[in-house]
Amino acid sequence: MRLTPDALRQVRGGHPWVYEASITSVKGDGASGDLAVVFDDDRNFVAIGLFDPASPIRVKLVHRGKPMTIDRDFWTQRLLTAQARRQPLIDRGDTTGFRLVNGENDSMPGLILDRYDNTLVLKLYSAMWLPHLIDLVPAVADAFHPEALVLRLARNMHGTPLHGLEEGDALIGVSPVDPVLFTECGLTFEADVVRGQKTGYFLDQRENRSLIGEYADGCRVLDMFANTGGFSVHAAAGGAREVVAVDISAPALAAAGRNMAHNLMRNEVVACAFRTEAGDAFEVMDRYARKGERFEVVIVDPPSFTPRQASVEKALQSYTMLAERAVKLVRPDGLLLLASCSSRVTADEFHLTVSHAAARAGRPLDELRRTAHTIDHPVGFAQGAYLKAVFARVP
Repeated sequence: MRLTPDALRQVRGGHPWVYEASITSVKGDGASGDLAVVFDDDRNFVAIGLFDPASPIRVKLVHRGKPMTIDRDFWTQRLLTAQARRQPLIDRGDTTGFRLVNGENDSMPGLILDRYDNTLVLKLYSAMWLPHLIDLVPAVADAFHPEALVLRLARNMHGTPLHGLEEGDALIGVSPVDPVLFTECGLTFEADVVRGQKTGYFLDQRENRSLIGEYADGCRVLDMFANTGGFSVHAAAGGAREVVAVDISAPALAAAGRNMAHNLMRNEVVACAFRTEAGDAFEVMDRYARKGERFEVVIVDPPSFTPRQASVEKALQSYTMLAERAVKLVRPDGLLLLASCSSRVTADEFHLTVSHAAARAGRPLDELRRTAHTIDHPVGFAQGAYLKAVFARVP
């Protein structure tokens, strides 16, 4: 295929996507997963990608530069390159749960590969990967030698013909019946790799959770949108005297309780008073404020508020409401962590919104640090960035 001059310039500059509207000519009819070869007007090879006829992003690029054979050896090398980027994390020795492949950002668009100890989870966001599993699965075996490789599918793939496969099937080994245990910064957690959200656990907040542990000693901690208790456990292990975990999902909070129990060999966790409450975050925060509840540390880590570009303004309003409520629950000179995983909200928009909201609520923030992506969630292009957080003292 050939592209518009602007699209060709972006591809050569490293952008991983080719939109349907950017394609000026195509030779042949492509099926999902076919290799799409991009040439310039002089018939020089530019890039190669996977064809995705069901998406407005018609081609997701996997290689650019010189011609290359896309086969098992290619994928093995791509996987080993991704692992090498994470080697500093692996070498720490205290973490066995992390992302091995972060989609486009590791030149494997529409594909996530997460590790939970000796179990790997392959999550596909496009049917274009299905024809390549015959090469990709042996490549995963060659590169990582897992006990099991579990297949997970994004919601948009539900109902896609899988040629005899089902979500949760093991592509290598046997799918675990029980949650898989893994370590994060020396603490033990479980991941339901077959039925849990995402691939079983939210791995991207690892370093922020560890930082909370450093601030939590002697503190009363509120963990909003707690999910399976990652922040809660780190706070308890850091010496928090009490942790209150709030989430709308009772099953997630039950998992939070189990994660706390996995770490009872630590005296700090045993000494921490831990309780959970299932409920809507906004309603719970309002009720706590009316009751005069106050905490030395307040963590607010909501799900994404922007499924589409048109919802950005609504998302910013949600962050405003969360910030206004959160600062009311922080004791003077306490700590607030407010995070965003909304990719369509930029870091500048998020930080400005939170800062203004806190000031309007009469509790202006004294920012300590801003954080973004960790080493196992690299960002290779502008749209690949989604995570941002602020740690701030609240006077």
